[in-house]
Amino acid sequence: METKRKALGKGLEQLFSNERIDFDNFEKEIVEEAKPGDIKEISLEEIQANPYQPRKTFDDKALEELAESIKVHGVVQPIIVKKTIKGYYIIAGERRTRASKLAGLKTIPAIVREFDDEEMMEIALIENIQREDLNPIEEAEAFSKILSANNVTQEEAAKKFGKSRSYVTNLLGLLNLPSKVKDYVKENKISMSHARALSKYDDEAKIEELANRIIDESLTVRDIEKISGGDDELKRNKITRHISSNSGNFAIYENIMREKIGTRVKITNKKIEIPYDSEKDLERILEILNISVDGE
Repeated sequence: METKRKALGKGLEQLFSNERIDFDNFEKEIVEEAKPGDIKEISLEEIQANPYQPRKTFDDKALEELAESIKVHGVVQPIIVKKTIKGYYIIAGERRTRASKLAGLKTIPAIVREFDDEEMMEIALIENIQREDLNPIEEAEAFSKILSANNVTQEEAAKKFGKSRSYVTNLLGLLNLPSKVKDYVKENKISMSHARALSKYDDEAKIEELANRIIDESLTVRDIEKISGGDDELKRNKITRHISSNSGNFAIYENIMREKIGTRVKITNKKIEIPYDSEKDLERILEILNISVDGE
């Protein structure tokens, strides 16, 4: 693996180091290191999207604008692809590829390089995160795949992709939301901050009700945080927080733990309840709590 990376140049070595990298510099270096014969005109019909591409939606207006630019100036920077049995996978440059098709081109300049599945997955995530092309759910799903496929910790992934550990933890918590609410996030009907507040609940019906209220009543994140930190009764006309004097200290601890592990925690007398919805979610919580199961 290391020999192959060195053969592909400094850009690829940097990409797969443990340090934070700049995707634009990585792509630029591959182009600059390419010999004249490395850049080929490849039929657009032979090119397929990266199967690990986390981005599912593209801005149609932006693609049309790029297509118009390509009609005038051509494709300024070649895309990067991997050869497959049936053609080529896009490693970098999906927007350019889509816009070139819209512009009516038959071929596109491309540099062919070899990448394995792990590298293809990381490249796609790095490109989209650094260019802010993903909605929060797509980003959360991509991080989840990276963690499970590459056996890295949340802290390692956060460092590599230029995010804080808490950001990654909170992002992964969004995957516990009901499908309907995740769709709201994808459609930008509710913000990531709203979604983060909702992810602290473990009652799907309550989450969906609150999500609908966010849309219908324009509830603020502050409103949702008041609800999630206090009373379990969802009152229609007034959002208040009711904590008895006996449970006040527990509420403080619940809030602290919720911020720490990214899911709602319930504390009663001499008992702490931490819900989880899958084995992967349990592993995430144990990792945050620094609990190792090695040796079992």
